[in-house]
Amino acid sequence: MSNKTEENAVRYRRAQSVTKAEEITEKEKKARKSQLDKPCHKPRDSLFSWSSEFTNFTGLVNWGFLMLTIGGLRLCLENFLKYGIRVNPFEWIIVLTGHNEGYSHQYPSVILLIFSVVPAVTCLLIEKAIAVEILSQKLGVSLQIINMVSEISLPVIILYFKGTQFSFVGITTVCTIYLVLFLKLWSYCQTNHWCRLGMKGKQYKNTLRRQSLSAPNWNELVNAEHEQTLEDEKHDFVSAGLVKYPDNLTLKDLFYFLLAPTLCYELNFPRTTRIRKRFLIKRIIEVVFGMNLVMALFQQWMIPSVRNAVDPFSEMGFVKMTERLLKLAVPNHLIWLCFFYLSFHSFLNLMGELLHFADRNFYSDWWNANNISVFWSSWNMPVHLWAVRHVYIPMTEIGYTKGSASIVVFFISAFFHEYLVSVPLQMFRVWAFLGMMAQPPLSVISRVVEKKLGARWGNIIVWSSLILGQPLAIMMYYHDYALAHFAPQQ
Repeated sequence: MSNKTEENAVRYRRAQSVTKAEEITEKEKKARKSQLDKPCHKPRDSLFSWSSEFTNFTGLVNWGFLMLTIGGLRLCLENFLKYGIRVNPFEWIIVLTGHNEGYSHQYPSVILLIFSVVPAVTCLLIEKAIAVEILSQKLGVSLQIINMVSEISLPVIILYFKGTQFSFVGITTVCTIYLVLFLKLWSYCQTNHWCRLGMKGKQYKNTLRRQSLSAPNWNELVNAEHEQTLEDEKHDFVSAGLVKYPDNLTLKDLFYFLLAPTLCYELNFPRTTRIRKRFLIKRIIEVVFGMNLVMALFQQWMIPSVRNAVDPFSEMGFVKMTERLLKLAVPNHLIWLCFFYLSFHSFLNLMGELLHFADRNFYSDWWNANNISVFWSSWNMPVHLWAVRHVYIPMTEIGYTKGSASIVVFFISAFFHEYLVSVPLQMFRVWAFLGMMAQPPLSVISRVVEKKLGARWGNIIVWSSLILGQPLAIMMYYHDYALAHFAPQQ
């Protein structure tokens, strides 16, 4: 009671002191107003000072957008005057289908995309064989590993023997689709493995329960109770519209997962009840317009900038190299932002709406990330969830530290980033791999900056790495590619 009385007394004294301060302030205001010189000044901070607590900068934001628009328009006019109109929609179709000059009736990229159905169906057949105990668990897992390794290696093998028949964009599309398929099959196999382990755990518990009762009548009673429990569970799943293992091992379920905008498999995905037609039409328009915009920016702006950056980079002139890097950073970053919106918002929402897929958390507010680790955990949520669910958590559960699990996640990510670049270029370099492996130490640096200088400077480091890191990697890859395939321009 005494403690409560003291707390109440303290609160009362604080309230009294605040009231007295307000009364004094009001008296000062009245005293100043009553002066004969008509005072017009009062204590206040400038609006740009942090202590002013002023937050309405809408006009400056509008001014910034207007200046960016004017600057972008000037760059467009300069580009048209210097290079002419380079946009050719007919080349887009040729490039996207993987068609290459000299092979008039061959579309190897399209053939490889169609063939991607084979490893998916093979994975389903192996899972069904394990479920009905035609294959043992150990043999089935071994076959799944062989199937997935063969699937991700197929573009590399085909490109080695038929590399001249592929266009760069065509084989890049194939590698991307095969990588997504690899991640999905990994999740599909591992999730079904978890289901089998869970069912075996339940059966083992029921066996122990039966063995603890030795009387015959009790055995019969327990068997009957166990069968009734299984029937009740099955009835509950059916009544709720839920699928239970191994009833999920069907072609319909597999292909729904392969088309769904997620990398993590579940037996029962959250579904929407209807398709919103207006929302669907908006996403279709965005996908069509976005694809044309990205391809036009590539042809008109990106390709000339990259080609012009090769000579100064090969000469290793620091000033010229810096100028070309900054010049390449603008179109590269603009295309990256357009591609992000096109992929993670327009296309994935389009697929989600068509498939009634309810979980649309494809990205978080990565633009507000105060350090590198927050950015990587928020900008690509499907890959982040896959890495956490299928790599990070399983490793920590078997005894590895969180730091070791994080390094393995970045190692896998670095390997696949290198896969998506080196395989289409048909040359092995480590720039993308090193760039990804540099993220953990850069994350530590950004956290130190965030703690010492504030969240704003941490966010600046994130944006700087995005704006300057990507064009630097592009210049290094294209420099090596140009030296291997083209003669330097004089």
